[in-house]
Amino acid sequence: RQWNNGSGIDPEGWVECVGNYELATGYSLVFWPRFVRFEGYVLRADCDGSVGVESLRGFEQATACDRASVEAVMNHVHIADIHCNVEATEAQLRYLGRVLKDIHDVKLARDFPDLRFTVSFNDEPGLDLIDYELTFWQR
Repeated sequence: RQWNNGSGIDPEGWVECVGNYELATGYSLVFWPRFVRFEGYVLRADCDGSVGVESLRGFEQATACDRASVEAVMNHVHIADIHCNVEATEAQLRYLGRVLKDIHDVKLARDFPDLRFTVSFNDEPGLDLIDYELTFWQR
């Protein structure tokens, strides 16, 4: 509503006016994530570095090597963490979480047609904003 003398503009026009290619490039990695196979796990690509491997080993020990539990915790994303130092509303986080869930469903099926996944997003009203999480694991 801050645009067009209070009449507003459509989302595409708004992105054209205020967005930039650096953000668009970064968002492409959020909205079309990369995944890797690592020792039978399927992980977000940013989970397979040395810090990620150390975390994975700790979660293996904590869960008696329960693959689904390890993948679920390694692959979880707090929607509120997509932007730090920016306030979000519950409606925004739930909308983004639903969109990201659909994207993960499609992308995982495309990248790993031989595997089946559960993609989970806790789309409940009234949660603390940091509790809106997306994750996935192999079934």
